[in-house]
Amino acid sequence: MIGHLIVRNISHRPLRTAITAIAIAVEVTLVIIVVGLTSGLLLDAAKRTEGVGADIMVQPPSASIFMAFSGAPMPISISQKLQQLAYVQAVAPVLVQFNSVNGLDLVYGIDPATFAAVSGGFVFHKGTDLHNPDDILVDDVYARAKDVHVGQTVHILEHDFHVAGIVEHGKGARLFVLMSTLQEMSGTHDRASVFFIKCDRSDHTPAVLDEVRGLLPRYEVRPLKEYISLMTSSNLPGLSVFIRVMISIAVAIGFLVIFLSMYTTVIERTREIGVLKSLGASKLYIVRIVLSETALLCAVGDAAGVGLSYLMRTVILAVFPSLTILITPKWILLSGVIALLGGLLGACYPAWLASRRDPVEALAYE
Repeated sequence: MIGHLIVRNISHRPLRTAITAIAIAVEVTLVIIVVGLTSGLLLDAAKRTEGVGADIMVQPPSASIFMAFSGAPMPISISQKLQQLAYVQAVAPVLVQFNSVNGLDLVYGIDPATFAAVSGGFVFHKGTDLHNPDDILVDDVYARAKDVHVGQTVHILEHDFHVAGIVEHGKGARLFVLMSTLQEMSGTHDRASVFFIKCDRSDHTPAVLDEVRGLLPRYEVRPLKEYISLMTSSNLPGLSVFIRVMISIAVAIGFLVIFLSMYTTVIERTREIGVLKSLGASKLYIVRIVLSETALLCAVGDAAGVGLSYLMRTVILAVFPSLTILITPKWILLSGVIALLGGLLGACYPAWLASRRDPVEALAYE
């Protein structure tokens, strides 16, 4: 009986119901897309770093795991010391710069020989390797997103580069230039941001880790297999706060929309509430009706929000192919719970107001 009454009440005002459900859907979509975009970008960066093929990564003391924030404080001569350690097959120094003008991409300054020794070399779709100071390699994702072709000139880091080749993505950055060129541009002569170490055998990695930590006791020395687990929003200053703020905004949207919708509904249905109470409906029964209607609206909005999230991801990736948006069951569930809690919170006062109606006054209400 109560279920039939709830459905009839909601369907009686289809426009208001649709608007409320759409607002809840926007709330859910906001949570899913914001979290999916941040976690997707972090996971993509971690996988590309791991894709370099190294076993160990060496960074300067107190360096961030996000290499764009690390600068280039390490002398390149460290590479020779690392190369002399037992079980070390190859060492590749890399200078990292953040390209924020035309996107949010990392630029790797590399020595092609040492980088190939560690990573196994690039897989070329078109073009050739770096030879001239102004050459640049771009990966296939960047080339597709920016419509870049071999032989074209691209303006990056306030410098014009000649696109020498397009390579398969997954080797750390999306853009690669000669280390000497990037050092000259950034004023970091004989400096590097990170050293990638390739061991002769993977089971020798723990031994090499101990040796490197003994050689460079204050430096950050990490096995790349653990890198993905470190790339979380909690490890990036401000990002977790940003996510919480966006979720709070989403909750506020749901709260206000449900509050206004259910408050208006209670006012319009004053006589109906009076009839129910005159027939013996308790205060708890009235509250159950209002909160149940709210829960049903949230469920409809949640389902619509999930569908809208996938649609938005498709549109965003079509416009920005280099982005990664990770939609997970965990955040689909959490976004639904967040929407439901915000909606029920917004419906509490209207439900209490409805339960307090005097049946005699309610029946006389015009």
